[in-house]
Amino acid sequence: MILGDGGSATDQTQVFGAEWCGDCRRAKTWLRRHNVPFVEYDTEADPAVQARAMEIAGGRTNIPVIVAPDGTVLVEPTDVELATTLSSYRLRRGRTECR
Repeated sequence: MILGDGGSATDQTQVFGAEWCGDCRRAKTWLRRHNVPFVEYDTEADPAVQARAMEIAGGRTNIPVIVAPDGTVLVEPTDVELATTLSSYRLRRGRTECR
């Protein structure tokens, strides 16, 4: 079951992507480096996951699609966009910064 809908909060960041995707690997590396827990969904392995990612992204087919714990949706985010979005969450969780 895919939890994120781009509007409802979940406990973990969700990453919709594929192994071959360089931006997906970069985003997951950033998340791991900053100890951001995430659930990964493979859009290549499951057509339902691919359709869900496209729905969350407003019809866009770009990956990764990342759903933050507060429901914020990022499509192909840069490291700066990840830090900006997830720093707010991390601050509320008692952490001080993301770079």
